[in-house]
Amino acid sequence: MSRTHPELPAIEDRRTADADGHDRIDPLGVAIVTVSSSRGADDEPDPEDPSGDAIAEILADADHVVTARQLIPDDYVRIKTTVSELLDCSDADIVITTGGTGVTVDDVTPDAVGELFDRELPGFGEAFRWLSWEEVRTRVVSTRATAGIARDVPVFVLPGSENAVRLATSEIIAAEAPHLAGLATRHTSGSDDG
Repeated sequence: MSRTHPELPAIEDRRTADADGHDRIDPLGVAIVTVSSSRGADDEPDPEDPSGDAIAEILADADHVVTARQLIPDDYVRIKTTVSELLDCSDADIVITTGGTGVTVDDVTPDAVGELFDRELPGFGEAFRWLSWEEVRTRVVSTRATAGIARDVPVFVLPGSENAVRLATSEIIAAEAPHLAGLATRHTSGSDDG
């Protein structure tokens, strides 16, 4: 599943450096996967997806380009396969999932996506839970939000709550994803800046 989004220049044309000389990819091509068995039933032609919409809105406002959106059920194999296919798309610089990060038996997104990680980014989950403290207090222990690098692509695994998604996307992902994408692909560009 490799495609090029018409609004997205080649990655070489989007590779820049920040004020400190660190690699960045800007704008980013963003793939969004909403995991929900309660939305998107076969008989529902246009399911609502407020969390996916929030991610798309926040990142579009930051001048990034949503290149793919999918709504899939809470199914381990389907989640892993969908994210794996998106990792192979040339226009997906980051992948963000929303949903399935809790502790119920069908909350398998972190497990399915985590198998794809080459390197984990534990600071993302720590920062997200720290930021969430004011709103949900001790309930932060029930989220397994996580992130990692898979096949040179930053992948963020977010809860299904629209508030949680807005917090993670606006306060962490929008600020850090361009740098993470630059660092994760630096070895492909011949750059050696950190």
